[in-house]
Amino acid sequence: MIAFLEGRLAALESGERSAVILNVGGVGYRIKVPERLLKTLPALGESLQIHTHLVVRETELILYGFNSAAERDLFTELIKVSGIGPSLGLALLNTLSLSDLVQAIVSNNTRILSLTPGVGSKTAQRLALELRAKLAHWRRDSTDLPGALGGPPAELQEDVEMALLALGYRPQEIAQALQTIARQTQATT
Repeated sequence: MIAFLEGRLAALESGERSAVILNVGGVGYRIKVPERLLKTLPALGESLQIHTHLVVRETELILYGFNSAAERDLFTELIKVSGIGPSLGLALLNTLSLSDLVQAIVSNNTRILSLTPGVGSKTAQRLALELRAKLAHWRRDSTDLPGALGGPPAELQEDVEMALLALGYRPQEIAQALQTIARQTQATT
């Protein structure tokens, strides 16, 4: 219904319930966002465009905001999965980058998906089962997914990820390393 909002950044709310207040024509819209998004925002008073998804409940309307239309579209697909609500969808997008989340789902990497607080192994399996085919097609067609293609085979990638996790590396560091390998692999072929 509301694809995006563009206005001036009026306020930030960080923490577990991270949100931005966007002044659009004198109306302040409270938009829940992934905590990761707060780090990329301009200064207060600056112009900002946020891609949004509106969730309608009996007692409230809630806007969720994202950096890109692709991130918003992935959020929409995530919350269609049984047992995944908007809060868990935001948590998934906050834990993993867009391309890493799509890669984890497409490659059925339930271990990486389970790193998100609130996502157990059964929920991770359900995510992969219900979204794998749809996201594999979407990933091939999307130009908004940097580094989503290439890299080591899924089985090897999962082993590398688990080894690095055991050594104490964070999921974001692992994802960056694998993306670098994928880019180098594509450049040499």
